[in-house]
Amino acid sequence: MKILLVEDEIGLADAVGAILHKEGYEVDIANDGKAGLDLALSDAYDCIVLDIMLPLINGLDVLTYIRVKEIETPVLLLTAKSEIDDKIKGLDCGADDYLTKPFSTGELLARIRAMLRRKGIPVDINPKYGDITLDIKKGELICGTHSVVLGRKEFQMMELLISHSGQIVTKENFVTKIWGYNNESEYNNVEVYISFLRKKLTMLRSDVQIKTRRGIGYCLTGGK
Repeated sequence: MKILLVEDEIGLADAVGAILHKEGYEVDIANDGKAGLDLALSDAYDCIVLDIMLPLINGLDVLTYIRVKEIETPVLLLTAKSEIDDKIKGLDCGADDYLTKPFSTGELLARIRAMLRRKGIPVDINPKYGDITLDIKKGELICGTHSVVLGRKEFQMMELLISHSGQIVTKENFVTKIWGYNNESEYNNVEVYISFLRKKLTMLRSDVQIKTRRGIGYCLTGGK
């Protein structure tokens, strides 16, 4: 699960980023609106946590622009202001929820989980498919009593496959979600990492297989 955090208070951004990492999320941090907008436009994130008061481009303008570009990523607005007008403006611009500073860690995490659920994004801390389980905190793929550590890209790809079980994940989706941009070498890397994952499923003696849908992408089968 990948989150973009756009916050200009460096200490707060680092602290929230560390909390999200501890909970098993992958986090990219931007400290101004322009950098945040550039990252958000990649459409590579499952959730965006966006401060309103930002240098270069304010949060409401960032939000308005990504919605104009038809990016529907859930957005949680952070604001130091509690006036109802600011909340209304944020929701009217396309925010999914808002949180007023200062906030508790528990409330932040609960609001993120709620947004993801509303958008139909799985929030299981240890995603499962068939006889395999991903342990997010340990970075392991588990089958029965056996486990194997996955590299970062392997883990992200398996998480994407499990979260889209019953669907085909295209190469374009892998590249956008994991590498964040389109590049011919990254398209080739998708095939390499799929090969690594297949070998590890074999090592675990799992019934789950990664099937190639030629010209389209990949999906999980078996194990059920």
